[in-house]
Amino acid sequence: QVQLAESGGGLVQPGGSLRLSCAASGRIFSINAMGWYRQAPGKERELVAAITSGGSINYGDSVKGRFTISGDSPRSTTYLQMSSLKPEDTAVYYCYSDQTGARYWGQGTQVTVSS
Repeated sequence: QVQLAESGGGLVQPGGSLRLSCAASGRIFSINAMGWYRQAPGKERELVAAITSGGSINYGDSVKGRFTISGDSPRSTTYLQMSSLKPEDTAVYYCYSDQTGARYWGQGTQVTVSS
């Protein structure tokens, strides 16, 4: 059993910034990857960013150049720095952690970009 604690969501104006945090705890043996997906109402869940235990990083095309993912050495905590936010970034953001053949999900945190 792995628990993910997310924080940092909220309301921000277009062009602003937010930082999301996700910390994994519980029965952790090894974490293969951590990252973020997002989902807006009526739309498919899409990859935002991911970081593996080996240090590989992937970004979704829609956020490249604006968002940055980082983590600590064991990848038990990951951060998503979100800059130059647009209204189309509005979504529920979900943290995930891959371990022991399973993907664990956070509860989701709402990010709203609006004037």
